[in-house]
Amino acid sequence: MSGFASLRLAFSAAVLGALLCSPQTVAPSAAAPAQTITLGPSGLPLPRFVSLKSGRVNARVGPGANYSVNWMYMKAGLPMEIIQEFDTWRRVRDADGSEGWINQSLLSGRRTAIVAPWQRGKGGRINLLDDKDKDASVVAIIEPGVMGSIKSCDGQWCEMTFDGHTGWLPQSVVWGAYPGEHVKN
Repeated sequence: MSGFASLRLAFSAAVLGALLCSPQTVAPSAAAPAQTITLGPSGLPLPRFVSLKSGRVNARVGPGANYSVNWMYMKAGLPMEIIQEFDTWRRVRDADGSEGWINQSLLSGRRTAIVAPWQRGKGGRINLLDDKDKDASVVAIIEPGVMGSIKSCDGQWCEMTFDGHTGWLPQSVVWGAYPGEHVKN
């Protein structure tokens, strides 16, 4: 085996080892429920939701600019779930389940969400309400798959804005906030 091939093999093994061994588990605080929180190398929780900063973002097959692009996202603000970290690269998953690596500079902590992407194309509609009560007045009717900005979530309900209409949705129909998660954007 040539020296270059040996070096490449050693580097690949080191990268794989770093990817597999990097997340660390931290004990929860006394106020948190009896669960552990996994932190990535950045010190931020994994998994977590973010959004795309740009309207043109490449998702690559590996954590680096030398890896080929397997997907290009064309919508700024699209919610992404970070599931892994390596250096300045984040492995993300979109609402359809596609995964790829995106540089952290192209991601934002601003929270957005997609309404019931699992219902897209099935003809259903979801009411955006003026209060967090299933019997509240309807502000707008939202089709599954529509993206909006999260203002806040209390673990049961999310206050969101869609094209200037702000109202409440059950958190269970939102892809961009975890069940029971509290969000303040």
